[in-house]
Amino acid sequence: MGKSPKVKYAAAEPKSVEFHIGGNRVWIFPLIILNLSFLLLLIFTGCESDAKKGPAPTSADEKIALLNKQLNTKFENPDAHFELGQLYREQGNWKKAEYHYNIALDFDPAHRNSQAAMVKGLISNGYKAKAEQYARNYMNQTSGSALSSLELAGAFSRQQLDGYALLCYQQALRLGPDLPEVNKQVGFYYLNKNDEEHAKEYLSKSFQLNPNQPDVAGELGRLGVVVKIPGKK
Repeated sequence: MGKSPKVKYAAAEPKSVEFHIGGNRVWIFPLIILNLSFLLLLIFTGCESDAKKGPAPTSADEKIALLNKQLNTKFENPDAHFELGQLYREQGNWKKAEYHYNIALDFDPAHRNSQAAMVKGLISNGYKAKAEQYARNYMNQTSGSALSSLELAGAFSRQQLDGYALLCYQQALRLGPDLPEVNKQVGFYYLNKNDEEHAKEYLSKSFQLNPNQPDVAGELGRLGVVVKIPGKK
């Protein structure tokens, strides 16, 4: 049998599309047109996606609707329950606020923001004795850890419950008198209260315990305390 003839395949050359612009002929290859079409499609779909997202919620009702939507996806979300509690409390709906604070604490018994918000809400709604009991219970929960005491102190401060915040800071100092972070946070607490003498005392001690704290060094410098930063002459 004879050999089959070899067939040579020539690479197909891309055909061009001819246009006339200002009396001149211009050729545009289909590949360029395809790329331009794809780019336009990406731009259009991107704009459409942004339009679907819409602006960030601004009103309390919009924020509540968004948080409820998140909880429909994952109900075990203590942060979302806390935020809902905050919004309802701002609206004067203590019953719903208390419900969501409790749910947040069910999922995370150490959710410091919810603990402090619960105490604040009870006080605001006239339940001062109950608020005192809750605050003492939360402080007892942190009585074995200086850092946990700091977390609760910060949460109380954010709720403008300065008396309870100070008690937690004092508890943290008893538990960790030589911890740089404890002295630092206590110093910043006094600084925010415009108590410069106590601020200097605790910030200076924090810096002595750990000199690698640029924020502490900066505040001490503003308070007129000369500090020596490691590595600098």
